Amino acid sequence: MLKTALQTQGGFSFENCQRNSSLERALPGLRVPHALKTGTTIAGLVFRDGVILGADTRATNDSVVADKNCEKIHFIAPKIYCCGAGVAADAEMTTRMVASNMELHALSTGREPRVATVTRLLRQTLFRYRGHVGASLVVGGVDATGPQLYSVHPHGSYSRLPFTALGSGQDAALAVLEDRFQPNLTLEAAQGLLVEAITAGILGDLGSGGSVDACVITETSTKLLRTLSSPTKPIERPSQYRFAPGTTAVLSKTVVPLPLELVEETVQTMEVE
Repeated sequence: MLKTALQTQGGFSFENCQRNSSLERALPGLRVPHALKTGTTIAGLVFRDGVILGADTRATNDSVVADKNCEKIHFIAPKIYCCGAGVAADAEMTTRMVASNMELHALSTGREPRVATVTRLLRQTLFRYRGHVGASLVVGGVDATGPQLYSVHPHGSYSRLPFTALGSGQDAALAVLEDRFQPNLTLEAAQGLLVEAITAGILGDLGSGGSVDACVITETSTKLLRTLSSPTKPIERPSQYRFAPGTTAVLSKTVVPLPLELVEETVQTMEVE
């Protein structure tokens, strides 16, 4: 006989945790999915003349660094770019699809796409899959209404903010942005603040690393800056060991002969044109 459900009260609900524990005990071979870290630090802020976006360049596969120079700033439109965190394939294909749709939209209407249109298409696409497309996005650009910056989460929620950060290193990046952000910053000040925010995320999170990429979007131009800063320099290893012979004593030495027999020998000639 099923028990009656308890009345919902305020606070956190751990019903799913209890359910997963019961399933693991009942089914020994069951692997319950666990939460995954995005392993990225992306950020953006609005300054006097436009928007600047930034990201680190490390791509991880669990605890393995898969790529040290990954591009996380994606093209959407000539004056609209997007930073992606989460599953690299999901972010790449989602931004490609939206970029293609925005190109068709511009051709059919004869107008440049707006940042709000891109954000709406992204959040509708992500909401349709209920979070199974693991892409956290920071969309920024300049359109007819001025500079705009949006953060879009994997489940489809979004926010329009003067500055934002996402990814596993967002706590450290947001700490820097909340402390030092001011309205109407100059380009140099905004660029320096963004580099400090991404650097804080890189140094405070093992999933983030590499160098800092940035994209400066203004009403007249767009500049994609690769390797704007490298906070973690590679260690210079010595070319050879400098230990004197006999530093480490040899306790024992054993030589095992391997009897080998030549079974077959072939010679192949290399074709030369």
